[in-house]
Amino acid sequence: TMQTKVQNKKRQVAFFILLMLWGEVDSESIQYSVLEETESGTFVANLTKDLGLRVEELAARGARVVFKGNRQHLQLDPQTHDLLLNEKLDREELCGSTEPCVLPFQVLLENPLQFFQASLRVRDINDHSPEFPAGEMLLKISEITMPGKIFPLKMAHDLDTGSNGLRSYTISSNPHFHVLTRNRSEGRKFPELVLDKPLDREEQPRLTLTLTALDGGSPPRSGTSEIHIQVLDINDNIPEFAQELYEAQIPENNPLGSLVITVSARDLDAGSFGQVSYALFQADDINQPFEINAITGEIRLRKALDFEEVQSYDVDVEATDGGGLSGKCSLVVRVLDVNDNAPELTMSFFISPIPENLPEIIVAVFSVSDADSGHNQQVICSIENDLPFLLRPSVENFYTLVTEGALDRESRAEYNITITVTDLGTPRLKTQQSITVQVSDVNDNAPTFTQTFYTLFVRENNSPALHIGSVSATDRDSGTNAQVTYSLLPPQDPHLPLASLVSINADNGHLFALRSLDYEALQAFEFRVGTTDRGSPALSSEALVRVLVLDANDNSPFVLYPLQNGSAPCTELVPRAAEPGYLVTKVVAVDGDSGQNAWLSYQLLKATEPGLFGVWAHNGEVRTARLLSERDAAKHRLVVLVKDNGEPPRSATATLHVLLVDGFSQPYLPLPEAAPAQAQADSLTVYLVVALASVSSLFLLSVLLFVAVRLCRRSRAASVGRCSVPEGPFPGHLVDVSGTRTLSQSYQYEVCLMGGSGTNEFKFLKPIIPNFPPQGTEREMEETPTFPNSFPFS
Repeated sequence: TMQTKVQNKKRQVAFFILLMLWGEVDSESIQYSVLEETESGTFVANLTKDLGLRVEELAARGARVVFKGNRQHLQLDPQTHDLLLNEKLDREELCGSTEPCVLPFQVLLENPLQFFQASLRVRDINDHSPEFPAGEMLLKISEITMPGKIFPLKMAHDLDTGSNGLRSYTISSNPHFHVLTRNRSEGRKFPELVLDKPLDREEQPRLTLTLTALDGGSPPRSGTSEIHIQVLDINDNIPEFAQELYEAQIPENNPLGSLVITVSARDLDAGSFGQVSYALFQADDINQPFEINAITGEIRLRKALDFEEVQSYDVDVEATDGGGLSGKCSLVVRVLDVNDNAPELTMSFFISPIPENLPEIIVAVFSVSDADSGHNQQVICSIENDLPFLLRPSVENFYTLVTEGALDRESRAEYNITITVTDLGTPRLKTQQSITVQVSDVNDNAPTFTQTFYTLFVRENNSPALHIGSVSATDRDSGTNAQVTYSLLPPQDPHLPLASLVSINADNGHLFALRSLDYEALQAFEFRVGTTDRGSPALSSEALVRVLVLDANDNSPFVLYPLQNGSAPCTELVPRAAEPGYLVTKVVAVDGDSGQNAWLSYQLLKATEPGLFGVWAHNGEVRTARLLSERDAAKHRLVVLVKDNGEPPRSATATLHVLLVDGFSQPYLPLPEAAPAQAQADSLTVYLVVALASVSSLFLLSVLLFVAVRLCRRSRAASVGRCSVPEGPFPGHLVDVSGTRTLSQSYQYEVCLMGGSGTNEFKFLKPIIPNFPPQGTEREMEETPTFPNSFPFS
């Protein structure tokens, strides 16, 4: 009735809920169970309670459920982390005839990595009815068959297992037969028809019975097949097989059409009653992989075998003679496993990129499996030997891929890792999976300059903001860690005004001169530049830069002697008895530049009497070019050109006044340019008188000379009537750079002639008339150390 059905459904729902809430926990793993065909999202278990962890810890450690083959039968509730069904489960699809149907899985936790073994048992419900391989069966039974004769029938097949599987057979009510339910050794049940009352062909030549197969479900399900019985005429011998049970083994990779086994039966009758034909009785004739030759009894393969799906087959073979009598035997075919399945690799966890400088980082977690059995199912896992990674086995064929040590991104930023899984079968099969692991950068490298010491050359008088050179630094890191900036470091010399000399572009390291440089003021300077990356913390380094200022020819030669300061010029005295090459004086000049810009050369630009005097080009010495004569003028004006070797060359001139005298003891007072002509015609007597007076007044003149020199040096005034003495650190007698004295003779003198006042004065060392021997030798004259070397004379 309808009420009874409602009560049964309520009992089923209550029983289903109890089963859903029940989980088994053993010493090795946690087991849960659920009925097949349960709706998706149904609660299975409280994972936090079973694992002894809080919901927050499960969320923080990224709890996940991992099944074999990437099938997600369960899911975790994101809020409560309860185990829920992810999909409807069909036990027959998942496990076939295997009982119990257990699906192992793992609960994977991270940080630290941890596994919890668990399994889900899918329990059967009665959702399949028994089915016969054919809707009709034909039996030919001789009328002389005695009661108690057993006739095998085709058995039904039920996909359910356990109590929901096939339980019994019944037959429709009739006076001649009843049915027996038999059990095979593997647990299957097959029907046998038993004759209760002899048949009478003349009374009833044909019978039709209904065979019903019942399962053990509640309520039970059933399937039927029609049995058509044809009553035969007398035939008193039935075919008999040589064996009641045949057994055969066949590798799963045998080709189609290959022979499995040959069965044989014989019938003692003669004629058509003794001719035997063979037939197979299989649970599913359409899908069964075997076929039999009806005449020879050869059983051959008609469909490919797969050990991973079915490991053995039970087949009934029937032999029937021409009179309709039949005999039966059983055939058990065992399928042998062949290594025809490559291992499978399932990646459960993978992270990339990974940071450098950290050891033993978990990169990946994966599981391996093989659908074969025995040695064919055993696998080994490996990676390349030259990689800094290790494979560590975990539980239940799980492996973790970890770094062997700290990685260095600058040495290698990417690793291509091939994971190879190989089984131990023959031949060995393998599966490879490649992963790419990127290494992220850490700021562990300071920037480095391409040179530790830079030398830059800048020509003086440069324009401000001139680019004088560049420094460059690189950083082996990447990204912002490799971006560098440049700066000037404080100079080690506190007096160096570096901030006003150079600047640096912080982005590209270009150096610029901030102002015009002067070689004569600053020939070279050094400073340090620094570079800093943009990592955290920032790293830096420094380099030394030396700037050399190159000289430009921007200074003209400067004449030190004779002094060209616009004051009264000094006159050089030359005795008329001087030999050719006599050193008159030496022009001394300097150049503020350097190198070839300071190389000076001398040449006589103008002369009162050309050919009388000459200038040496390299040292500026003015010498006589020939013997002097009485016809040569007494006063000469020479203009000497001093030129440097720069490009373009610069020059200066020096004006010399030379006075030819007969002897240094004869005072000779040249008249100014505007003096009367008769002054030049003075006789020699005047000179002799002056010389004699000088000799007689030696003591007085010496005292006066001392006083005059002191007064002249103190005042240094360029007034008329005083001797003009060159300023600066030059002694009263000039010495050339080579160390020789200005004059080649042994006496030293200074002559200062002033014009324009009508009076003249000259100075000499001693009032002694020098002798000029004919041989040209000179007598050395010693300077009196206690008296000044010159005195005014008017």
